[in-house]
Amino acid sequence: MISIEWEDTNMSIRGNSILITLAVTLIGTAPAWSQSLLKTLDPDNDGTVDLAEAKSAASKLFDKLDRDHDGTLDKRELRGRVIAKDFAAADPDNDGTLDKNEFLALVEKRFKAANPDNDGTIDTKELKSAAGRSLVVLLK
Repeated sequence: MISIEWEDTNMSIRGNSILITLAVTLIGTAPAWSQSLLKTLDPDNDGTVDLAEAKSAASKLFDKLDRDHDGTLDKRELRGRVIAKDFAAADPDNDGTLDKNEFLALVEKRFKAANPDNDGTIDTKELKSAAGRSLVVLLK
């Protein structure tokens, strides 16, 4: 007879193994999707993304995500792109939604965080940083 405690431990080990495998897979693919996003955000093909390019892409994404066409995005429409703490900070009127200006302000904030050298552009290396990945998650 197998004890319940042993089964719980075994399930926990399997669950952790799955999470570790998923994390390693995501880490391994991060450069690929950041590179892909860079190509998407870089219409002039100069190898970098400036704020205007990021905001242009964000504006198009906003329109795509706004499925009910009410001019705002709620947490459901954002599909996990923004964590609760960041959502609250990006929603100064506390109405539970982000309008396009609030969304673009969040993009600008994440862009600036991903651009530590303040040269006005983000390259592939900067997209791979924690702040860059945060921007990637928002714009993917």
